[in-house]
Amino acid sequence: MPMRPTHNPKNRFLSNEVVWDDGEAPLATLHVHEERAKSLLSENKSPDLSFRFSINPYRGCQHACAYCYARPSHMYWGYGAGTDFDREIIVKVNAPELLREAFQKKSWQGERITFSGNTDCYQPLEGRYKLTRQLLEICAEHKNPVGIITKSALIQRDIDVLQQIAREASVFVFVSIAFAEDHKGRLIEPGAAPIHRRFETLQALSEAGIETGVAVAPIIAGLNDKDVAMILERAYAAGARRTFKTALRLSGEVLPVFTERLREAFPDAADKVISTIKQTRDGAMNNSEFGQRMTGQGPRWQLIDNLFDLQAKKLGFISSREDIFGPKEPDRGSTFERPRRQLALF
Repeated sequence: MPMRPTHNPKNRFLSNEVVWDDGEAPLATLHVHEERAKSLLSENKSPDLSFRFSINPYRGCQHACAYCYARPSHMYWGYGAGTDFDREIIVKVNAPELLREAFQKKSWQGERITFSGNTDCYQPLEGRYKLTRQLLEICAEHKNPVGIITKSALIQRDIDVLQQIAREASVFVFVSIAFAEDHKGRLIEPGAAPIHRRFETLQALSEAGIETGVAVAPIIAGLNDKDVAMILERAYAAGARRTFKTALRLSGEVLPVFTERLREAFPDAADKVISTIKQTRDGAMNNSEFGQRMTGQGPRWQLIDNLFDLQAKKLGFISSREDIFGPKEPDRGSTFERPRRQLALF
């Protein structure tokens, strides 16, 4: 689906904005901004997310998912939450250096690190920069546990590193699949891997001995809730043994991006989908309350919740609402090995 610069909600952090008003706006062009970041590891304190520490080598995401809850974060860097998020990508070129520095600190206790807590660490630019692979190699070298959430088939490139982490520490990979069919997924997630490739990726990882799961996320009531049973069935057949779900979250500037894409992609069904979403949010399109943002409310959501749980249990999934990768805190048997500082020679 073509993406144009005008598909950007107003940035509330900027006092001025430029609007294209000379005919049809040109297609958005990818711009890559290399950055030497000051920090890399992010500590999560929100009860809505089931991990403590995460790494995001990239800001913005080429997958361009209309519903992505990370879109508003792009405005802190002077960009929009719409096509800017999809096409103005910031690359933290010094990410491997920062991770090594973090591992040197005595305060680091070998907690599991989640890759893609905000944007996908295997988005297309990873093929060029290989930052995620370098970071995983450092984790493997120091036996630090890892968790990954991705929509990309590119992760298959790094099976060898993931196998090493699995031997030396532990690694869980969740492939995010919100739709059962390629064509529907492409309309809402235009830059992500086709749905069938994600199931193939699950199978390849599972056959390589990597522990895998499927993230049915987000569930968009009225649009993809009927896909849940099929997604779980196909994922289990591909070797996934863990699963979790989240409800659609339309905070701030995500709402206009999503509704615009929804009306373009599904013009005949859009109003019904919006009405159904409201049925799972107490009449609203979003709930920003901590602890409630990633789940739904009301009878319609309870039905979705029950059907998900019944299907997951029937198939034999390990289904967790809280700690999808295991406990947030490291246990006493942490595998992490602190790197030794080399003595200077005089």
